[in-house]
Amino acid sequence: MSTPGNKSNTPSTSRLLVQGVAQAAGFLLGALIGRYAGLFMGLDAFADGGSYSGRAMGGILLIGLGGGAGVQLARRWYIRRYGDPRI
Repeated sequence: MSTPGNKSNTPSTSRLLVQGVAQAAGFLLGALIGRYAGLFMGLDAFADGGSYSGRAMGGILLIGLGGGAGVQLARRWYIRRYGDPRI
């Protein structure tokens, strides 16, 4: 996890960059899956009207849950491939 010249126990910058990009991609893909799952179930987060109906709130909830699940999956992938980045 640390580079050969690095005497501390911190992960290298490139590995941290991989982790950040993986989590960002996981969030984006998860949010998109949540968005389209909501549309499939009739829950439109971006419905016209400007008011937050129950259907709009359900769509927002699915987008948030999908994004969070995507981040967690990306984090698990990173740990399985590179090990735990925590010190």
